[in-house]
Amino acid sequence: MRCSASFVAAMASSLAVCRLHMRGRGSLAKCLRKVDTFLHRSIGTNVVAAEGEALRKDETEETNGRKSFYAVLAERQEQAERSVLISCQSRSEKKFLKFISKHGDVKKYFFYESYGVYAVVEFANRESVASLLEEAVIPNSSHESSVPFKSRLLTVRNIGSADSTSQQSGQQYQPQTSIPINELIKKLSREKSIDQQINTLTDVYQLTDENSRLRFLVCSLLKDVVAPYFPECTVKPFGSSVNGFGKLGCDLDMFLDLDDISGRNAKMPKSGLSLEFQMKRANSERAVTQSILSVIGGCVDQFGPGCVGVQKILNARCPLVRFAHQPSGFQCDLTANNRVAMKSSELLYLYGELDPRVRSLVFTVRCWARAHSVTSSIPGAWITNFSLTVMVLFFLQKRSPPIIPTLDQLRDLAGPADKCVIEGNDCTFVSDFSKIQLQTNTETLEQLLYEFFEFYSTFTFSTMSINIRKGKEQNKPEVGPLHIQNPFELSLNISKNVNATQLGRFVALCQESLWLLQQSDTSIPRGGDEKVASPWGLATLLLAPQIAGLKSQKKRRPEPASERLKTLLESLTINSQQKKS
Repeated sequence: MRCSASFVAAMASSLAVCRLHMRGRGSLAKCLRKVDTFLHRSIGTNVVAAEGEALRKDETEETNGRKSFYAVLAERQEQAERSVLISCQSRSEKKFLKFISKHGDVKKYFFYESYGVYAVVEFANRESVASLLEEAVIPNSSHESSVPFKSRLLTVRNIGSADSTSQQSGQQYQPQTSIPINELIKKLSREKSIDQQINTLTDVYQLTDENSRLRFLVCSLLKDVVAPYFPECTVKPFGSSVNGFGKLGCDLDMFLDLDDISGRNAKMPKSGLSLEFQMKRANSERAVTQSILSVIGGCVDQFGPGCVGVQKILNARCPLVRFAHQPSGFQCDLTANNRVAMKSSELLYLYGELDPRVRSLVFTVRCWARAHSVTSSIPGAWITNFSLTVMVLFFLQKRSPPIIPTLDQLRDLAGPADKCVIEGNDCTFVSDFSKIQLQTNTETLEQLLYEFFEFYSTFTFSTMSINIRKGKEQNKPEVGPLHIQNPFELSLNISKNVNATQLGRFVALCQESLWLLQQSDTSIPRGGDEKVASPWGLATLLLAPQIAGLKSQKKRRPEPASERLKTLLESLTINSQQKKS
């Protein structure tokens, strides 16, 4: 039997990555045959031995055209392992394809722009990736020295004559960022109903198939950097990249999954000999995570092609490595063993798949919130996108009849394979869509948007907490402006960062947006040329000056559509006067 191991010697030395190959026969090989499986690695063609949670579930599950969360992850990860990312100096698509296709059938490819033109190429099998890498050479430069780390991030150079003008034409670039808000407003203004506006916004903002493929490919490329240390690891995206609520251009959150490494929690024999690995020890799990991320962060910084601005933020509540991946244009955060975050991603994905109105309303409310600086990409006292998403889910649970079930109801439907406890937290909920029976609710998106603003205009934030596990308000367990219970870590408030000022702005904007939707001159199309249609409906809500100038308009035209809203507006005015005095 032949054993082959590939690993990195990377102690305190600043030497480049080097590989050590061992081959042998006999009893030692027999003893270490499992280790051979663990340590075998070939860039772009390795088969990850750790199957873990993704494979404990039925990855082929598909109910009514809906794939399970883990089936989608497995499919995307498999696509990524068969893919390469190529910087294209040749602008001839035909010439490029002919060159690449020498190595095997190309299943899918697309081009995009980020610090130059790049192509994502997915081959039909991994052998084609290996063939392509065998042809690649280390670049020569008389001015600089290269770190000899080989990866699936490549460059195709056009040697000799330049591409002709005719060859350059027709190349399509896939967008990797969302359109500016002013272009979105123009697009929405041409629609004929608010429902159509909401659907258009969702189509424009949500992640495309190409962008999702690129995100998983970046994770796969990062895994190639980490694999010499942990050959059975996987690097998985979580959060907006996979939960179905990601906006084009959003950050790429990843976690280094080491929990599924073979040999954990193995049953020891009652007698006789047993074999175990010798390993370094640390004082706590947190210390282990910090140590691992410190080393990985250094490798990404020194050896990771295209990775710049690496920061090791190890003392945060959740230690992470932050960097920019220039070839993709993504801002990346890498954590380790963040399983609760992955379960949160799975839960949001499930809710989004249950009813298409869920995603549409979340995208709309998020866009509205960002247009008025209720949310921000900068950490601070603002409401986060996650908090806002949970608020939308809670609102949908409160409809009559409910549009989506509570988390406790999903837990009660779970089978034995769904059982999940992470660090003492019950993260169990059903994953089989066929077990979930929804009630019939026929409310339109326009009605739901209106009711969302009304619901939170009158919500008693001062005393009540938002809880999607129960689907009902509960008394706040702590003092603070806004309390939204973490769905899994029940003692945590996911909105603890929000201050009274930002919550007050949110409530005021809900009231003002509700008032706008009630006005006949803003709630119906204004007509005119389709190319220069005046903003109306949802488009009006996204105009920041429109919202900002509402108070003066209300003084001139105090004619709200209902006495209840009039009372609310008067109450706001009185509170404002009291604060001034």
